[in-house]
Amino acid sequence: MENTSTDIKQLNEKIHQASAFVDLLNMELGKVIVGQKYMVERLLIGLLAQGHVLLEGVPGLAKTLSIKSLSSAINAKFSRIQFTPDLLPADVVGTMIYNQQKNEFVVRRGPIFANFILADEINRAPAKVQSALLEAMQERQITIGDSTFKLEEPFLVLATQNPIEQEGTYTLPEAQVDRFMLKVVIGYPTKEEERHIIRQNLNPEGQEKINPVVDPQDILNARKLVREVYMDEKIERYILDIVFATRNPEEYKLNKLKPLLAYGGSPRASINLAWAAKAYAFTKRRGYVIPEDVRNICFDVMRHRVGLTYEAEAENVTSENILSEILNAVEVP
Repeated sequence: MENTSTDIKQLNEKIHQASAFVDLLNMELGKVIVGQKYMVERLLIGLLAQGHVLLEGVPGLAKTLSIKSLSSAINAKFSRIQFTPDLLPADVVGTMIYNQQKNEFVVRRGPIFANFILADEINRAPAKVQSALLEAMQERQITIGDSTFKLEEPFLVLATQNPIEQEGTYTLPEAQVDRFMLKVVIGYPTKEEERHIIRQNLNPEGQEKINPVVDPQDILNARKLVREVYMDEKIERYILDIVFATRNPEEYKLNKLKPLLAYGGSPRASINLAWAAKAYAFTKRRGYVIPEDVRNICFDVMRHRVGLTYEAEAENVTSENILSEILNAVEVP
């Protein structure tokens, strides 16, 4: 046991040093992004845990600015794809075009070939386009004609959904939403933050420029370290209890949730909860996961993986309400 505690201590020191860039990144992004600390933190967790992020919020909450600034601070390639009803899969992944001089077909790569992809208003495009993007997210590769291309790492898709306009939108099927590690719901800034935003935008000299403070290679190295973050068996059991309580609430004395849940989290929920908890611990410059890390990230990992029945919708019960009940009922290690 002594040996293990020594190992954890060494790992903790190693991660404390290696995660110093997180503060650098936060400081750099803080120059232009006001008040959206939660969203920036979640983007970083997605990046470090090799996941993708689905953002839900009304227009004008700095979603585009955040991912653009993050890619500038990491010195990575950024692409923005505006999803519209007439978008085709080839507009996202690329296509074969005929080269008359060479008398052959050549591949023209689409905007998906970048490190950071902003899929703006993903629910505006038809299922064909969504599935083309989701293949890239899952397989980290693209097939055009007979050729398959590996996508460059780090690769992060940030998809945004506008919750207020439902006309002309195609809801993402549950199986596709499940591909996103985190679904982050963001709200309005506070009065003080909004005053700061007004001043920043009205003052042309005050427009700060984001400088690269990290290299993509640093992110890849950090990802290897995130794998090494120590997770005790008790924490593993805690994660399993949370996920299993969404499937069989009666086993956790939560009989009242049974008629409200259509289905619970899949094994992907457990994997992502463990990954995200490790990444969260890393951003807090710790080499081990504590129960608080799991609780902190739980809503973002689980809210889109819990299916509600008509009864729940009729009673205005949200997935957040159900997850709160579960977190209160499941024993914390």
